[in-house]
This record gives sequence, structure tokens and C-alpha cells, in this order.
Amino acid sequence: MTREAVFERLNEVFRDVFDDESITVSDGTTSDDIEDWDSLEHINLVVAVEDAFGIKFNMGEVNKMKNVGEMADIILQRTEC
Repeated sequence: MTREAVFERLNEVFRDVFDDESITVSDGTTSDDIEDWDSLEHINLVVAVEDAFGIKFNMGEVNKMKNVGEMADIILQRTEC
């Protein structure tokens, strides 16, 4: 899977979770960039991303992610194995 394909799917997940078709995420996107991204929505987002990519993040990974780019890096590592 390419990084571009990961971001295409991430955009779909973010748009669905936040119910906002205008969202486009990039490497530097953080919770500060999306109005409704609070702690509860973060949990929903993580679960939706896990479902979309068929992976499970561990707690250390979830806590370490500072932006969407780091999330994409983990997804790429997991989907290449």
C-alpha cells in the first residue's frame, strides 16, 4: 500500500467520523485542526481507522501519535508485514 493510498482512505475515515466532507488530512494534521476532534472522538477515530485498515494500534502507539503523519507511518509499517 502506498502512502497516497493510506491518506485517501484516512480522508474517507476522517470525513465519516467527523461527518464533514470538507476534511482533508495531511502529515501535519492534528486535533487542533479539526473542530470536533476531542478525546471521545479520538477514540472513535482510532477504532474507525483500525477497522478500515484491519489493524490494531497498541496503547503506546496511540499515545505516541502526534499527528496524522505518524498514524500513517504506523499503518504503513503494519500493512507491509
